[in-house]
Amino acid sequence: MPGTRLGQNFLATAAWREKIAASLEIRRDQTWLEIGAGHGEMTEHLAARASRVVSIELDPKLASDLRDRAESWPNVTLIESDVLKLDLANVAGPAHFHIYGSIPYYITSPILHLLFTQAQQIDSAHLVMQLEVAQRLVAKPGSRDCGYLSVATQFHFTPKIAMRIPPGAFRPAPKVTSALVELRPPGAALEISIAPNSADANRFLEFVGTCFAHKRKTLLNNLKSLPEFASGQTGKLQEILRRAQVPPNSRAEQLTIAQFARLFRGLPT
Repeated sequence: MPGTRLGQNFLATAAWREKIAASLEIRRDQTWLEIGAGHGEMTEHLAARASRVVSIELDPKLASDLRDRAESWPNVTLIESDVLKLDLANVAGPAHFHIYGSIPYYITSPILHLLFTQAQQIDSAHLVMQLEVAQRLVAKPGSRDCGYLSVATQFHFTPKIAMRIPPGAFRPAPKVTSALVELRPPGAALEISIAPNSADANRFLEFVGTCFAHKRKTLLNNLKSLPEFASGQTGKLQEILRRAQVPPNSRAEQLTIAQFARLFRGLPT
């Protein structure tokens, strides 16, 4: 089947396509970007409801077939490209836009990080992905699913699992359950007063990455790898943790984003 070499799984039933389309709440005044248009399974629904649709498809055969179909959809622009090589804001134009994508599982994280760079222009993103990954995006502190991707996603957006989708809804059927994840602004960046896509935000998320570097280690041991504490200044680090009201034996998955922010601001400058 065309597209399977790229890890694509296509929504096979009209009932599931309609159910997902209804959940997107598409309006006539909206611009939608579609990631991985496939055979146009969802493009048709987007075209019928939205003002403008930009559909992105990497597979040349699928793109060619879809280009023929799109002749009857005057509001659809087809781009044959790797989405990871595109500036989505430039593709969408100056207005805010919405995103729908049934994305190959193996590039879920790179696509999410691409969306993070465009978060200020995205009004909503709706992504079909592996349920296991979806659960990580929405994980709360204290959950074993909580990790760096949880914090990075929730820094930029408010994520929600809109629905679970069984393997039988796709052709070919994947071996795992999928989920439709909804991402909407704002994220926690607003609450902790760190502007998204700023130098401060980049440093903050790098810091969070260090906190999660070794999930089995305590926060104290992970943070010892920072250059500020390379000379064994454990006492200084313990004092920063105390001031941030974070127990030194805590692990990163136990912290709220507000606690990460307090720790980050307590670091030596």
